[in-house]
Amino acid sequence: MSAVKMLAIVLIVAGGLGLMYGGFSYTKETHETKLGPIELSVKETENVNVPVWVGAAAIAAGLILLFARK
Repeated sequence: MSAVKMLAIVLIVAGGLGLMYGGFSYTKETHETKLGPIELSVKETENVNVPVWVGAAAIAAGLILLFARK
């Protein structure tokens, strides 16, 4: 399987997941403090929304790459 076809499949799958879930979230550690024996840390959850047009464009680009002939 060529690299272009693998990229096309990845784009199609990523676009489909973007359309199904509409986004993703991740946790990042923002602050850490040590006060003697006490350690404090703050973790924030960030949400990233994937627009519908981005998912559809990824699927379309994947299909074009998959079926394009040279």
